[in-house]
Amino acid sequence: MSVHIYIPRDSVAAALGADEIAEAVAAAARSAGRDIEIVRTGSRGMAWLEPLIEVECEGGRIGYGPVGEGDVASLVAAGLFDGGKHDLCIGPVEAHPYIASQQRQMFRRCGINDPLDLAAYEHGGGLAGLKKALSLASEDVVEDVMTSGLRGRGGAAFPAGIKWRTVAAAEEIQKYIVCNADEGDSGTFADRMIMEGDPFLLIEGMVIAGIATGATEGVIYLRSEYPIAKDILETALMAAEKAGILGDDILGSGKSFTLTLFIGAGAYICGEETSLLESLEGKPGLVRAKPPIPALEGLHGKPTLVHNVLSLCAVPDILALGGADYAAKGVGRSSGTMPFQLAGNIKQGGLIEVPFGISLAELIETYGGGSRSGRPVKAAQVGGPLGAYIPADKFDVAMTYEALMDMGVGLGHGGIVVFDDTTDLHAQARYAFEFCALESCGKCTPCRIGSVRGMELMDQVKAGGSLAESKLLLDELLEVMEDGSLCAMGGMTPISIRSAIENFPADFEQDGEMS
Repeated sequence: MSVHIYIPRDSVAAALGADEIAEAVAAAARSAGRDIEIVRTGSRGMAWLEPLIEVECEGGRIGYGPVGEGDVASLVAAGLFDGGKHDLCIGPVEAHPYIASQQRQMFRRCGINDPLDLAAYEHGGGLAGLKKALSLASEDVVEDVMTSGLRGRGGAAFPAGIKWRTVAAAEEIQKYIVCNADEGDSGTFADRMIMEGDPFLLIEGMVIAGIATGATEGVIYLRSEYPIAKDILETALMAAEKAGILGDDILGSGKSFTLTLFIGAGAYICGEETSLLESLEGKPGLVRAKPPIPALEGLHGKPTLVHNVLSLCAVPDILALGGADYAAKGVGRSSGTMPFQLAGNIKQGGLIEVPFGISLAELIETYGGGSRSGRPVKAAQVGGPLGAYIPADKFDVAMTYEALMDMGVGLGHGGIVVFDDTTDLHAQARYAFEFCALESCGKCTPCRIGSVRGMELMDQVKAGGSLAESKLLLDELLEVMEDGSLCAMGGMTPISIRSAIENFPADFEQDGEMS
């Protein structure tokens, strides 16, 4: 009887040698005369254990990691194909504390099966949401999303249902669904993981969105730095079309929806929805002034629903289980589950999906295991490269939109980057200005020029200039950037600067005090 061996093919595992390990395991099985079947999966999200090999045994799947190519021989000698004991053995993967304590909904299939196995996807609950949506009137699908309380997972946390209702009500024949898969924030990788590990979920979510809003065409705008996701999505799109999930007659319903993949231009600013739309139209990725909003005049001037990957991937379960069921998870207006991503100086980096309300401390200490360096954690940046720096003494904050907003923090895409006590927050603040200067589209003066002036002010502080005078100029500059920038690029940069100064004033002191 063939033994199933599961080896991830996602980007992290591949970068750490998963392809070579798969070849070595296959060769070792041939030499040992063992009949095995290697299944290439997505990732479970335990990045510190990648590449993680799993072996199907009578009592479940036994995991081994992190495995190097040089470990294969000793693993096989120890009885890998029978789930034998080895120093790299972590036991039953589902029972591992990191996995067992989560409440995975969106990511429940990631790392389990071949991401391109459509039958396995359906067996795991896939397509239930689409079938439910096809049985309802389009306005009822929109109302289910409204009831769920789903908020955009890309940064602004805008209520998804309002966007859907706006696009659905627009009186245009041609409408579009655009997926923003230009995942560029530091410390974020959930979009990549779901596209590499469960691509049919994204496709299903986009088809449902099309049915609900009257859109017949969709586009996935994928960042160019994700070649594995590109290959998987291309194959998944062809499989979905062949199975009737895409095309002119979706699952025999008579409704149509087509979906194409577009590779981005490598610019961080194209993660901003209007810049992304400009790029899709073949123009430079410059931010558009709003109004008009994309929901009314988006791609090619037509009503367009723009969502990021996680927002669209939440939709199938909302339809399958009901909006009220989804809303019951989480806390208050922070409904559902959220895939939090741990990166930076962290011992156990990876993805954790739990309902909103978990504390930042539990994410960093319980799941993350503290800093990788073993030194005390000093800060965590939440919300991407322009997000706020939260000091360790405030890690008891609940990870909800409202609690974080009360601290002046945006959750963004759920990325958390950890820093130990050797980190200079002055240098981090300067980097925020530098990042903004490098990635700005250049269309508006506050962002284009303000970021450069900000770097100069940071350098003056470092050189021991007048701190009080620099702080006064800095406050005025940040106010202009916040209020005058066309988009969140310049508008959010002040968040990281202010949080660094307010929470870590000692890092900015030279021979005076910042007042």
